[in-house]
Amino acid sequence: MSIKTIENMVDWIENNITRDVTLSEMSSYVGYSPYYCSAKFHEIVGISFKQYIAKRRLSLAAVEIKTTTLRFLDIALKYGFSSQEAFTRAFVNTYGCTPNQYRKQQGTIKLYTRPNKFQVFKDKISTS
Repeated sequence: MSIKTIENMVDWIENNITRDVTLSEMSSYVGYSPYYCSAKFHEIVGISFKQYIAKRRLSLAAVEIKTTTLRFLDIALKYGFSSQEAFTRAFVNTYGCTPNQYRKQQGTIKLYTRPNKFQVFKDKISTS
């Protein structure tokens, strides 16, 4: 599997992050089996497909908390959480504060950003 395919996977996820995406859909998009996509994605990106989606959704939600006045429930639903309570639990577990505390505070949190340079991954592939 090429780096371009991994980049296509990440692009596809990012373009569909607010939908209920599945590994099967992504693998169909790139033309490989779900098992192979899952294994290669984890090997190259360093976390599973499901973990990547969860981390990116929380990070994107955190950006919206800081940059908009949208209700927490609206943000939670946009990023696939079943309720504001489920969103708040995940947010606290990840960032150590509630969405409301984060919106009010001046500090920052460490967001999980989209990999934008795959040189590290290219090095992994070339040494494999």
